[in-house]
Amino acid sequence: MTGPALPEGARLADHLFRHQSGRMVSQLVRVLGVRNLSLAEDAVQDALLRALETWKFGRLPKDPAGWLFASARNRALDLLRRQATQDRAAPALVWSLEQAGLPEERAEGSPLADDELRLMFACCDPALGPQAQVAVILKYLCGFSVQEIAQAFLATEAAVEKQLFRSRRTIEERGELFAVTDERQVRARLPSVQGAIYLLFSEGYQGAHKEQAVREDLCLEAVRLGELLARMPAAGPETQALLALFCFLAARLPGRLGGDGELLLLAEQDRARWDRALIAEGLRRLDLSARGEALTAWHLEAAIAGQHAQAESLALTRWASIRELYDLLFRLRPTPVVALNRAIAVGMAEGPEAGLAALSAIDDRERLARYPFLPAAVAEFELRAGRPAAAAQQLRAALRLARNPAEESQLRRKLALCAAARS
Repeated sequence: MTGPALPEGARLADHLFRHQSGRMVSQLVRVLGVRNLSLAEDAVQDALLRALETWKFGRLPKDPAGWLFASARNRALDLLRRQATQDRAAPALVWSLEQAGLPEERAEGSPLADDELRLMFACCDPALGPQAQVAVILKYLCGFSVQEIAQAFLATEAAVEKQLFRSRRTIEERGELFAVTDERQVRARLPSVQGAIYLLFSEGYQGAHKEQAVREDLCLEAVRLGELLARMPAAGPETQALLALFCFLAARLPGRLGGDGELLLLAEQDRARWDRALIAEGLRRLDLSARGEALTAWHLEAAIAGQHAQAESLALTRWASIRELYDLLFRLRPTPVVALNRAIAVGMAEGPEAGLAALSAIDDRERLARYPFLPAAVAEFELRAGRPAAAAQQLRAALRLARNPAEESQLRRKLALCAAARS
């Protein structure tokens, strides 16, 4: 059939891959076993490449998602048949895949109701460290590139590549992908799954994509997975807090982009465009999260986002309360990014000089060397302190680190303000 032009076909392929890659990999692995995780990933990647090559000419199938599933399945069959002479199990796997197709059904005896979630929990093997567990989930189930994972972890791509290679080998050697069968195992592995879903949302909300600064489809996919988690008896109140955080942030999505696609700062956003129903849902979820005994990082992040979502303006935001919440959050999660956000809250609550001092006091600043929001924050407080020349210098440094045109445009607008202040 005749379809849209190149850009739309390519966007559709990318959109579907983000939504379907984890499901395709998990369903293939359910049939093929964990020892064929690499094969399943290769088959899914090949299906995407074929879609990009075919759809760019506008020839879209009637069911693009079904086309991707069928293409991945057929590619997996091809790869298995090539192994048949070397692997005694390959013929049996070919038969199983031909017979099974790609059904979506609940695994017998599993407390998890979704193949994708089962695979996520299985990837959180205790043999892997927490960061390695999240990296594996992002790569094989959320369709993240190595570059995107490196951005999320403030790490180098080479380090992520090595980590993923070692992790995949460990999982394949253990061969127990779907061994998560009781609630104790679910509880033990839950933090890593929550962390991966959070990073998926973050990549959609404010990620490193070269063309799209905001990807609502990734945010919605993270919400979908979060809601699946919340249905599990073992998910706990902290999963409700995670969903509350998503609701508060997603409510602001309609105001994050201007009419011509520019990325708007919080001070520039029209709060009348924020989704009040989502804010109300976030408050409901936050109330549900308070029924447990433990205070987690998700509770604190949701409370911070809730303060922003309910504030009538930037000036009327309860910055002192937000600063106190960040103090608590930093005790639970002492990362450079949390320290950066805490420093911003300090500056907004106590003045630009206090903010600059807090920014200078951040430990492990070298991990933020490629993070544009550090020099941008310094520039904001330099400008508020009446030093536009110093602010402009920091903004030029941030511009060199900008990850997409939308961020560049936002920083150039701030540079123009510095120039106006100097004249």
